[in-house]
Amino acid sequence: MHDDGVMRFFPRRPRLLIAAAAALLAAAASAAVASAGRTAEAAEAAPPPNIVFVLTDDLAWNLVQFLPQVQRLQRDGVTFTNYTVTDSLCCPSRSSIFTGKFPHDTGVFTNGGADGGFGVFKGRGNEERTYATALRAQGYATAMMGKYLNGYLPADTQGGALPYVPPGWSEWDVAGNGYAEYNYDLNENHAVVHYGSTPADYLTNVLARKGSSFIQRNAAANTPFVLEVSTFAPHAPFTPAPQDLDAFPGLTAPRTPAFDALPAGAPTWLAGQDPLTAAEKTKIDTDFRKRAQSVQAVDRLIAKLRATLEDSGVADNTYFVFSSDNGFHLGEYRLAQGKQTAFDTDVRVPLVIAGPAVPAGSTRTEIVQNIDLAPTFQRLAGGTVASDVNGRSIVPLLQGQPAANWRTASLIEHHGPDAAADDPDAQTARDGRPTTYEALRTASYTYVEYANGEREYYDRLADPYQLNNVAAQLPAARRAALHTALQRLRDCHTHEACWTAGHVTA
Repeated sequence: MHDDGVMRFFPRRPRLLIAAAAALLAAAASAAVASAGRTAEAAEAAPPPNIVFVLTDDLAWNLVQFLPQVQRLQRDGVTFTNYTVTDSLCCPSRSSIFTGKFPHDTGVFTNGGADGGFGVFKGRGNEERTYATALRAQGYATAMMGKYLNGYLPADTQGGALPYVPPGWSEWDVAGNGYAEYNYDLNENHAVVHYGSTPADYLTNVLARKGSSFIQRNAAANTPFVLEVSTFAPHAPFTPAPQDLDAFPGLTAPRTPAFDALPAGAPTWLAGQDPLTAAEKTKIDTDFRKRAQSVQAVDRLIAKLRATLEDSGVADNTYFVFSSDNGFHLGEYRLAQGKQTAFDTDVRVPLVIAGPAVPAGSTRTEIVQNIDLAPTFQRLAGGTVASDVNGRSIVPLLQGQPAANWRTASLIEHHGPDAAADDPDAQTARDGRPTTYEALRTASYTYVEYANGEREYYDRLADPYQLNNVAAQLPAARRAALHTALQRLRDCHTHEACWTAGHVTA
């Protein structure tokens, strides 16, 4: 029986095993399909990332040492060490940030008049094509708080029935002249609200409260959002918050090799500068200390916004961006205080970003400009970038991806000298008032062409403080190649053309 049983049942065992295997495979396939479905549903249900952008006014790299929250942001995210602006002046730089376009395409080269300011920005239709209009179309809540563009007035109706709010913004809390941090007006969603001179009215603190409230409301509503908080600090008159009035006693401005030094071969607008006087140096030290004091409120603003993101449960799905509209010189090159030059003190500014998939504590050395912010925000939101946007999304750089074929040069465009009495950035010759110029900046050199025919070339690897202009010593062929490269960038008008022109080999 035993042998007979074996002989009788053995032929059936392969059929049983095959059936069991088939059942297992079917179950596995079903589980895989269910898992894939859950993954697809999760991907579909994953909310778009939020963006919080803190943009400061006139903040140079030498102030980051006084900003522990920015240093924390650097530890949490990525720092771009070759990030520059398209012009070291408020309005043209901000116009590039909003649109992703060079001044030669926004038409905004100065803070006012026929070639600059809010009037030109709006008049040329730029407000219809900003990162705000693009993200609003993607379903984002969009907020602008603080400083907008020079010449904007909160009570101006621009021909409408109510104080004007540009298209694309679902929340608008914007000042006109808020440089003193007190006694200013805000256009709060078409209503003008006046703030006085009490500690509670200090503008940077008001922006912190409003920004935090905006985050809370939209996080609770599960609405993706982009928030730009644009401080007036540390712009002159360098007004600290009340609790910071006595901070950093004895602090003096950095004495780099460029301090009170005149570059060899300086252009005409700079060459006649006399050495700084003792009184000028004293004022420079006082102003630097006040600048360090004034950014303490900015640091607390960053801390408050990041804490609100954490408390609202959206920190892990939010990109936090910190930058400045331009840098600032303070004693360098025998210039008292200001910006507008092509020196690194003015055009190279901080850009630090933390967020999903951003490698912590990382650094990127690629050439990045403020024209790249708008397309980056659009790509993060899942949108496309228009063909007439000059900038390039830096999302691959944010995510730590290699960038073997990244651009090699940035373009700076400046119109001057600007002596308009009503311009908050008007500078005297002693502060530095360069004539019209265009410049190329690569990772290793800065090349400048002035409208009067003068040239500058600084080899920043050998001469990091830009104290030896060797343009006249360059071979004719090299000068011609640099001119051609600069001309190509100056004349580019499309996404691809500007990307191609940015690959400079000269």
